[in-house]
Amino acid sequence: MGRAAAGTRIAGRWLVAAALLVLTAPAQAAEIKVLSSNATRTLLEDIAPMFEKASGHKVTLGFGTSQQVAKRVEAGEAADLVVITPEAIGKLVKDNKVVAGSSVEIARSLIGVGIRRGAPHPDIRTPDALRTALLAVKSVTFSAPATGATSGVHTEKMFERLGIAAEMKAKYVLGDGSSTGPIVARGEAEMAIQQISALKPYSGVEVVGPLPDELQLVTILSAGIGAAGQSRAAVQEMIRYFGTPEAIAVIKAKGLEPGKN
Repeated sequence: MGRAAAGTRIAGRWLVAAALLVLTAPAQAAEIKVLSSNATRTLLEDIAPMFEKASGHKVTLGFGTSQQVAKRVEAGEAADLVVITPEAIGKLVKDNKVVAGSSVEIARSLIGVGIRRGAPHPDIRTPDALRTALLAVKSVTFSAPATGATSGVHTEKMFERLGIAAEMKAKYVLGDGSSTGPIVARGEAEMAIQQISALKPYSGVEVVGPLPDELQLVTILSAGIGAAGQSRAAVQEMIRYFGTPEAIAVIKAKGLEPGKN
């Protein structure tokens, strides 16, 4: 065999080897931008690094109320994944900002009552007991309804339903959608009403418990794929990760209930 023929065979083998490396190499790591409701902030801050380690992808996070997140996406901010209420996702689907049929329920959030650590726990087990507790406090903080926070809108309606709307007005210390926990921890309000998952992260706050069933509002949090996103396969991988045992354990630890999909 001549040198030219041998060289051709060796070159051919290198080409085959290179092709096999390409075929067997892991998929290129993607960067996933997530915009999420404050209700899942601490959840995502724990799950994102877990998913990064498991997948090799990079996750960046941004937060606000569901309405604030929806407005940002409507205004043209690109997001690979949005985690907000199904209603907000539905509107973004109609406006072609979220991929139709991509929404998956990942968690359910209950509204609860928080107090400063060490303060006596009021009885909130029934609507009447909660009414008495609310009338007894000098101040109460919850997310300003104008922010679009689901818990804030519901809280004002709850006061009306309990027949104490006028009495409670003077006690308002309104938050911005994420500040109710710190407000109570600093002693600027005696009681906080917000999603339990948004209250639990603060060491200066103790969660008394959820609102009574008759007054409860369960907020469903769904994940939808952004239409302007660039990493759909990686995003689908992240959505599936929310259903793993590791992720479900974190969901429960954060005061949330796993999604029912």
